[in-house]
Amino acid sequence: MKKATAKKRVAKDTGTDSPARLIDVRIKKLGDWRGETLARVRAIIRQADPDVVEEVKWRKPSNGMLGVPVWEHDGIICTGETYKAAVKLTFARGAALKDPSGLFNASLEGGTRRAIDIHEGAVINEKALKALFREAVELNVATRVQKKPKGA
Repeated sequence: MKKATAKKRVAKDTGTDSPARLIDVRIKKLGDWRGETLARVRAIIRQADPDVVEEVKWRKPSNGMLGVPVWEHDGIICTGETYKAAVKLTFARGAALKDPSGLFNASLEGGTRRAIDIHEGAVINEKALKALFREAVELNVATRVQKKPKGA
């Protein structure tokens, strides 16, 4: 896999909290199965693509100013939102992915996105999730290469 072109950035709001640190804080603050699940998914994503860039977007009072974890590689791959009954991984271009293991179980009617809702006690198919994530990275990289102007 090619190296991510984006650099790991410092969050704009505080100037000191890195996105990775903000995600750590979110996981700790949840303090229940959702935090454990988000931490596990994060580890799987990092194993699938060691060059993934973590970001935190959409920081607002309703999410405690911690924002939403976002994983990028030549564009957004997926977000990791937490709700009372689920941890939701939303793949930005999920409709374009094959998903032979049938991980997508939410937002299936969308034209572009697809999501995976992980409920308490669910077993995560790590192999399938890694494959899906890698496919999403490959799609982003291929799209970026196609958009590159001739002679560049």
